[in-house]
Amino acid sequence: MSIQQILDRHPDLWRGRVAPEQVPAGVPTGCAALDRELVWGGWPPGSLSELLSARMGDGLGLVLPTLARLSTEPRWLLLVDPPWLPFAPALAAHGLVLEQVVVINAGTRSTWAAEQGLGSGACAAVLLWGGGPWNPTRLRRLQLAAETGGALAFLFRDPAACGGPSPAPLRLQVERIADGRRVTVLKQRGGRGGVVLTLSNESSIS
Repeated sequence: MSIQQILDRHPDLWRGRVAPEQVPAGVPTGCAALDRELVWGGWPPGSLSELLSARMGDGLGLVLPTLARLSTEPRWLLLVDPPWLPFAPALAAHGLVLEQVVVINAGTRSTWAAEQGLGSGACAAVLLWGGGPWNPTRLRRLQLAAETGGALAFLFRDPAACGGPSPAPLRLQVERIADGRRVTVLKQRGGRGGVVLTLSNESSIS
């Protein structure tokens, strides 16, 4: 079997560089500076994105502009095992349509619940906290479910996870700073890693 045949049978394998015409259009992050650095021009569509941060709310703040826009569409936003009860007025203040937000506490079945939401086609985005310990096989299942349902998968993890392998097309480290966030592109499939962005609170569209 040739290398090309192997690649064709395993589209989730990272190929290093991807020709621009082969890169699908991304879902805007709500921050033009971040979109410019991502090879898709936004979040990779139908894919898993890992957000690594020491404080659980830092990564969530980065995706709120996208969630606000997606909440105006028919599909659901599914939050699986958030570490705190979401404060509805705060979400509404960021533009989310609360009727489109579903929160579930799945406990030991959180990964299964996330996979079901991602693969169902009924969710525009699924956000997952916890669910570890993670290995490439479990992460790949989330990626494949996101591809099947055409949904955005956001997995929130501790920064210590950056040393381990992952099939996620995108991995970002997010740190809260005085007037915004510092975002490090740890990995992006087909694009440049190691980029560090300092995003002010005003740079995001909410």
